[in-house]
Amino acid sequence: MAFANSRQGGSSHKRMIVLRVIFVTIFVLYAARLFGMQILRSDVYRARAQSIARQTIVIPAQRGEIFDRNFDQPLALSTNSFVVSVAPAEVPRGQMPELITNLSSILGVPRLSIERRLPPSVFHLHQPMEVAANIPFTTVAQLAEQAPSLPGVSWQSRPVRTYPELGSLSHIIGHVGEITREELITLFNFGYHQGDIIGRSGIERQYNALLRGREGRETRTVDAHGRIVDGASARIAPEMGRNLVLTIDRRIQTLAERALGNRIGSVVVLRPSTGEVLAMVSYPWYDPNIFTNPDREAEFNALINDPARSMLNRAIQATYPPASSFKIAMSAAILAENAFPPEMTIECRGEIMVGNRVFRCHVRWPGHGRLNLQQALAQSCNIFYAVVARDSMRADSIVAHTRDFGFGRLSGIDLPGESAGFVPDPDWRERRFNQRWMAGDTINMSIGQGYTLVTPLQMANMVAMVVNDGVIYRPHVLKEVRHPHTGELEKRVQPEVLHRSGMSADVFARVRRDMRSVITEGTARYPLNIPTVQIAGKTGTAEVTGFDDSWHSWFAAYAPYQTDNPHERIVVSVIVEAANGWEWWAPFASAAIFQGYFANQTFEEAARTLRLPEHRRWDRTRRD
Repeated sequence: MAFANSRQGGSSHKRMIVLRVIFVTIFVLYAARLFGMQILRSDVYRARAQSIARQTIVIPAQRGEIFDRNFDQPLALSTNSFVVSVAPAEVPRGQMPELITNLSSILGVPRLSIERRLPPSVFHLHQPMEVAANIPFTTVAQLAEQAPSLPGVSWQSRPVRTYPELGSLSHIIGHVGEITREELITLFNFGYHQGDIIGRSGIERQYNALLRGREGRETRTVDAHGRIVDGASARIAPEMGRNLVLTIDRRIQTLAERALGNRIGSVVVLRPSTGEVLAMVSYPWYDPNIFTNPDREAEFNALINDPARSMLNRAIQATYPPASSFKIAMSAAILAENAFPPEMTIECRGEIMVGNRVFRCHVRWPGHGRLNLQQALAQSCNIFYAVVARDSMRADSIVAHTRDFGFGRLSGIDLPGESAGFVPDPDWRERRFNQRWMAGDTINMSIGQGYTLVTPLQMANMVAMVVNDGVIYRPHVLKEVRHPHTGELEKRVQPEVLHRSGMSADVFARVRRDMRSVITEGTARYPLNIPTVQIAGKTGTAEVTGFDDSWHSWFAAYAPYQTDNPHERIVVSVIVEAANGWEWWAPFASAAIFQGYFANQTFEEAARTLRLPEHRRWDRTRRD
């Protein structure tokens, strides 16, 4: 019995020793852990604790303003609006449905929209959740009056992009929108966050980095539930984006807009000596305010599904056959290649047969008669260019000169979405259709028909190259970058040579002379031979493949024809699409633009001076 008691006492003593060892070991481990956390790695855990205990609020920056070249009245600006938020955990239990009902009534926002932003899964959060944006001050005043009955509701100022009446400037200025989840993946490393506003099109997109500015931050101390327990501990003020001054002249833009009228098409007014775009019109246009106003959802949907494609900037994104306006480039190619003596004549009888296909001139039997190169350009004779192309020039030579004028490649204008157009060649035809390049293809190309496609801006660059003796300057719409508060000039865009042609200055001088004859004795004699300024240019009528009696109306020109100051010259490129019904309006629109520009007149004044009709229809009559 004594032996058994002795064994039990020894066993208990051993268990006590084991327990003491375990407790001592645990104590030592905890002490070592605390020593490591508080002494050895104190900086790491202190920073982590502070990050957990601090809440950072982003203060949005105002986007920079956009001006025309006169830098007087903004075309795009930011106005103060408000964002309304709800901290769900601060709403007493069971009162959320009533709160949502009240907010829906005051804000004019559908109840379902608020419920989507406040699902039951977030009811435990003290962090404010945004439920409505673009709220006016008058509505915020109502919220303030009823604040006691709106627990957890708060509001914050947020700038909203606003566009005054832009009209045709909408394609140039563009619009903004909230960053998407896919964009955020790419742009997060550049300082973007969910809910940020970025440029979607036009200047807003092209120069988003300059316009965006730098957001501010306000840091508050909060408890573990997100409740504020201290005032603001740090605040970094937002920095407004840079102001942009464009090359666009609002007066010239309005002149071109009124000259085109409500006709589907576009106008480009270019300063060839610098590449500055003075006006760029594309009709139809749209109201960019639709994209920043949630109350205009119906208009947004109509715009997206618009069959007229109002959001398309036809000046740089739409392509067309260049038609007879292309004969400017073709004349230069003939002269540069010495393919055909410029004074030698070819007889036009209204049509020629090539293989089993008939090519016709716009003047049918008996045709133009005998014409030399100058007369052929003035009268826009298809037969002259067709015979020269067929008998005296190679297809690859025509293709090379076409590309030399900038067709088939991007101009590099500082607007997104530009189309390069298209220049076909024998290799392409064989790959695309498994067919050889035929003589008919060469003829079609020589008169601006067939597969060649150009933009109105490329057509303006073609004329600019002739004006500048073979030099094309990169077209641009940004003129200056200025400080948002002081207006101080920070950057001025300098002219940049886009391309230099290898053709001689004599070639271009001869082409300019021939372009002048289009106005004095040719197809544009009636609408463009105005007393205010001497004009040189070329008409064009592009046939729409697959449709009878459907043509686009082109006109590409410059003025003054002769001057000692190249900087005063402008190039005008106009296209009126066949969708309007046949109307030979491009030359008349150009006449009004030249008259208005050089006489400092509005469109209405220019139209009265030139006695232009309100619109002039030439039913089933083709003027090339």
